[in-house]
Amino acid sequence: MPQVALGENEHIESALRRFKRKVNQAGIFTDMKKNRHFETPAQKRKRKERAKHKQRRRHQYQRSYRASNASNY
Repeated sequence: MPQVALGENEHIESALRRFKRKVNQAGIFTDMKKNRHFETPAQKRKRKERAKHKQRRRHQYQRSYRASNASNY
């Protein structure tokens, strides 16, 4: 569990902002959302396939974008 020590003259808002950033980086909220409902093995497989396709499309777009901009330099 992420912990944040409050500085001597630090406002609670800034400490809360740091805590939220640490929780987000640790992936606690995403893990909570993922485990909120039971996921069957078939649902898990489909989710992973969709993520793989999404990542593949993103990489293809980036490669084509870089290739088209490389000729401009």
